Amino acid sequence: MSDRTATATVQIDNNHLRVTEWRFASGEATGFHRHEHDYVVVPTRDGELKLVDSRGKISYAQLRQGQSYFRNAGVEHDVINNGAGEMVFIEIELKDTAIGKTL
Repeated sequence: MSDRTATATVQIDNNHLRVTEWRFASGEATGFHRHEHDYVVVPTRDGELKLVDSRGKISYAQLRQGQSYFRNAGVEHDVINNGAGEMVFIEIELKDTAIGKTL
């Protein structure tokens, strides 16, 4: 876990979704968190992330500019920029898919 925190800038936040830009210098992290909603990540740069789950298991993800990915709610992790340069991505949380929410 890194003691340097990435910068999160919320761009949109309404009843249906939240759009956040994440900027990470090398070694910066989100801090451990749980995703309460389904979400999409849109990388705006290439880079490598180090992911640490709730049990301390470490994995790595290669992000490519413009290659989006989707994850279901419930993911728990700390996300750390493992590359030499700045990492930037847009995270879109789908609030209509909250854990425990009945539609």
